Amino acid sequence: MLLSIPKSEILERQRKFISQLGQRNADCAILFSVTDIFYLTNFHFHPTERPIGFFVDPSHKTHLFVPALEHEHAEEFAVVDHVHSYPEYPGLRHPMEYLKDALTESGFSGKAVGYDAIGYGSSMGYRGPAVSDFLDAEFVSLKGLVEEMRFIKSPAEIELIKESCRWGNLAHRLLQKYSKPGLSEIEITSKASTESTMAMIETLGKDYRPHGRTAYAIFRGQIGEMSAFPHAVTQNLILKKGDTLVTGAAADVWGYHSELERTMFVQEASKEQEKYFHIMYDAQEVAFAAIKPGEPCSVVEQAVQKFWKESGVEHLVQHHTGHAIGLLGHEAPFFDLGDQTIMQPGMVFTVEPGIYVRGLGGFRHSDTVLVTENGMEMLTYYPRDFDSMICY
Repeated sequence: MLLSIPKSEILERQRKFISQLGQRNADCAILFSVTDIFYLTNFHFHPTERPIGFFVDPSHKTHLFVPALEHEHAEEFAVVDHVHSYPEYPGLRHPMEYLKDALTESGFSGKAVGYDAIGYGSSMGYRGPAVSDFLDAEFVSLKGLVEEMRFIKSPAEIELIKESCRWGNLAHRLLQKYSKPGLSEIEITSKASTESTMAMIETLGKDYRPHGRTAYAIFRGQIGEMSAFPHAVTQNLILKKGDTLVTGAAADVWGYHSELERTMFVQEASKEQEKYFHIMYDAQEVAFAAIKPGEPCSVVEQAVQKFWKESGVEHLVQHHTGHAIGLLGHEAPFFDLGDQTIMQPGMVFTVEPGIYVRGLGGFRHSDTVLVTENGMEMLTYYPRDFDSMICY
């Protein structure tokens, strides 16, 4: 299989983006979103204090604005017409001065300029002016435009997500194999992640690029009583017999994510643990059945919320049923009461209804699914039943 997005698809994305500019009455555009720049140019980079931006000029030529240390990198890999660069940040001359020159030379002055953010932003010490501070133009918000383009995945994107699922499956298999009393979460996850990554890179070969993380398996501190915190962090906990485990595993392939999570038990589970497990399991089945193209995302959450109430556990619920996934681990739209986005074939979601019992543990499976013409297709395929979730 092809382990990347072909140039032809990148160019088609750019054509679609440019056509959307006209519909929004924008003559040209500038974007600062790291994910959207990658989506539109195939240029994967690490954002820092040094500004990076993508812009489309009024003649519909595409440009990338990067620090000098990224110039050759961009020339080699970015699907754009022109690459501009500046020496360094903060520099004797601020990078936004160089961007002003590039935009002015490209005909942005006096035009209707679409933007996703009015300036570059970073938590790594960056400070600088908004584009509106130095460019004489009319500004049109494009916030969410590229994100919405990313809602429906192409066949190539779906194949990359499926490949991610395959290696997440192996990572989780090894995680379960090594989950034994007396071992630390870091020891177990490190071993499972390393072994699955080695198998992946040996199998896929030199064409594999993660553009993210290689194969990995995690507990992130959701062990025993700590599993009752939905987003706990790694605690270096030691597994003990009877612990509830909430796990995760995946692999990034050309930047595309999947999500596989399971609720497991170390060697044995109590009747109470088994009870909550089965409620969670049934809630996930309810969600699967509610996924239908043409319906709003909210109907999935409505069905699950109805089931929670009927099961008497609504007080143990702390989050919505799922989210879209792709170039980001969490994307819009969401299986949430407040999301009326219509489900369409090609959308990829996680389905992860969870309940959390303080003092006992958390109970959450997560599977990655594809919306199809008739319902959904399960992309993750790790066992889900109770008996398979006991770690011996």
